[in-house]
Amino acid sequence: MAAPSKKRVIVVGGGLAGLSCTIKLAEEGVDVDLFSMVPVKRSHSVCAQGGINSCNEIARQQGYSEWIHFDETVLGGDFLADQPPVLEMANWAPKIIDLLDRMGVPFNRTPEGQRALRLFGGSLFKRTFFAGATTGQQLLYALDEQTRRWEVEGKVTKYEFWEFLWPIIENGQCVGIVAQDMRSMQIRSFRGDAVVMATGGNGLIFGKSTMSIICTGGAASRCFQAGARYGNPEMMQVHPTAIPGEDKCRLISESARGEGARVWVPRKPHDTRHPNDIPEAERYYFLEERYPKYGNIVTRDIATREIFQVCHEGLGVGGGNMVYLDLRDEVKRIGRAAILHKLEGILEIYEKFVGVDPLDEPMKIFPAVHYSMGGLIASFTKDEKSGGLKFGDPHNMMTNITGLYAMGEVSFAYHGANRLGANSLLSCIFDGLFGGTCVHNYIDNAAPQAAADVKQSVYDAAVAAETAKQDHLLKSTGNENPYKLAAEMGQVMTSACTVVRDNQRLEDALNQCQQWKQRYKNVRLSDTGMWTNQNLSYTRALGDMIKLAEAILKGAIGRNESRGAHYKPAFPDRDDANFLKTTVATYDPATENVNIGYQPVDTSLVPPRARNYGKKNA
Repeated sequence: MAAPSKKRVIVVGGGLAGLSCTIKLAEEGVDVDLFSMVPVKRSHSVCAQGGINSCNEIARQQGYSEWIHFDETVLGGDFLADQPPVLEMANWAPKIIDLLDRMGVPFNRTPEGQRALRLFGGSLFKRTFFAGATTGQQLLYALDEQTRRWEVEGKVTKYEFWEFLWPIIENGQCVGIVAQDMRSMQIRSFRGDAVVMATGGNGLIFGKSTMSIICTGGAASRCFQAGARYGNPEMMQVHPTAIPGEDKCRLISESARGEGARVWVPRKPHDTRHPNDIPEAERYYFLEERYPKYGNIVTRDIATREIFQVCHEGLGVGGGNMVYLDLRDEVKRIGRAAILHKLEGILEIYEKFVGVDPLDEPMKIFPAVHYSMGGLIASFTKDEKSGGLKFGDPHNMMTNITGLYAMGEVSFAYHGANRLGANSLLSCIFDGLFGGTCVHNYIDNAAPQAAADVKQSVYDAAVAAETAKQDHLLKSTGNENPYKLAAEMGQVMTSACTVVRDNQRLEDALNQCQQWKQRYKNVRLSDTGMWTNQNLSYTRALGDMIKLAEAILKGAIGRNESRGAHYKPAFPDRDDANFLKTTVATYDPATENVNIGYQPVDTSLVPPRARNYGKKNA
């Protein structure tokens, strides 16, 4: 009798969630196929700047704890996140920092040699570890080195420049994927006893964002269309501080405010003076005045709305959509060298793209789409004793499709209606490290069938279906330019469904979305060649983006309240009686429409309470 085939797990996404899961699986003896559209070290995780949250002994001596970290996170998310996964993440955070330190991540240090901490939004405690202002890059490089180690030992096979096209599902179980080599354009199937999606966010739906150009949400949308449920699609984070650009928006990390940068506008509307010529008394430090307890480190949704509001009132720089982010006071206090040691990465970005030294004069910034709190719905099994998660349970991080897991930003699990800064890196790495064991236990003990036992015809049919979709696009003779269609969608989505939301504008956008679906059927490629055809890849993703845009709009229309990043002036208050529940989007292939339902949120650990961060006169 032949020896049974060894089981394999497919991980899609080369960012921090994908790499941490890959490493954990490899450590446990599981073979992994790792797919990424770009070289792993160019995954979007590399763009994270400010830090990673965790309690440590120094913070604990000041009265901080893992429980407070958990509480800050669920409060920051306006109580829309299921609480057991958040508690488990907070409890794992110190161990994750220790692990990263041992891997060689160059965390900033205090003069005494301890790992340094900085302030970040939503907390009055310093609990954010950082490596200058390039923390994501340092973490990604460290995990990539560990992945390469397992690659050399034969446990990991990398497929860089491969695009995920579709999950292969047999009898309700995910047993592999279809993917395309982005160079040769070969489409082929891969068997996997489990598939882990770790493909990040969907910022390109909004046109310009702080996300990388690969962040279309296409992979998540394809799982959504294949039957995976999508949670809280309407919850999109708009980061308060970014450099607007013609091509994209470039992030200026929250770490600047954590290190003492102050947000202000001239008190005199349309003041044309150079910011350095405006005296202190004539500057309006609106975050500090409106939120005296937290000041410039209020949560992102609040800071964004306040910036948006002062600009709407005509107080923006020059009367436009800009405010100042000013580090000059901190330069006077600790000196240029000390600031550069902590923030050089983001200061270089500003000087490169604006042409001004941000330590000599204030930066000009404005909010930009940054992160998707919503994502594929991942299940969990609560540990009734600890209140967190049951370690190793195969259902943790699994979608409603058996064997299909969601980790990192593609998952809806931890951030509710608003993500706290520096929780993204933590949630990604926690997902992978904790979830890797769950995936391993699934393939060993819970999978209904092994991928090796599935008929080859199932895989051949999946390849044929994706090839047919590709051929349809290549042969299309329509008159729609996909890039113009995407630009129009980005403008409409940004206008209707970001900082301030109005039901009529959302309905108008949804009507346009239905038109985009029809117009997409008439797109025409400018490149029909079959070698590194990026036009094909982008146009295919555009169809998937439109479907997620519909989910975002319908979710926003249905939620008649204001909660976290979702703000409707017509419904200014949080409505727990009617909307303390997760939005559940499902896709109907027969009608090609998105349907919206709801499910309860687990608030069993901390009851919802008012969320105002000490707002003056609140």
